[in-house]
Amino acid sequence: MAFNNTVTVVGNITRDPELRFTPGGAAVANFGLAWNRKDQNGEDVASFFDVTCWRSLAENVAESLTKGARVIVTGRLEQRSWENQEGERRSKVEIVAEEVGPSLQWATAEVTRNEFRGGGDGGGFSGGQGGDRPSGSGNFPTDEEPF
Repeated sequence: MAFNNTVTVVGNITRDPELRFTPGGAAVANFGLAWNRKDQNGEDVASFFDVTCWRSLAENVAESLTKGARVIVTGRLEQRSWENQEGERRSKVEIVAEEVGPSLQWATAEVTRNEFRGGGDGGGFSGGQGGDRPSGSGNFPTDEEPF
């Protein structure tokens, strides 16, 4: 049984995207995202998310966006677990981005199309396999953790 856990969040980047590369050479970028809303009493409430981008999306995000930018992120929720230095089990839910774009509600943007960088399926949209991720199951590589 397949589950669809697609989420779309509009918010502001809380820290500049950090671009790294896995030992296998895959680009990965991480940034924080704050989503603001009003609660039942009209008070502002902020929720914070960690966002992970892979391959060409990671490189484009790191090159194009900075702290404070208002963006639209569409992706899936993924839980990661680890053990800290004290031996305590930790986990968090993050957004693994499929698409990231600037919000044009209060800004303008100029889009420049990149040339094909090679690898994967070519960067177009084809049945949910966008970007230059490898074709197949649609999952990101589990053997290439960025940290």
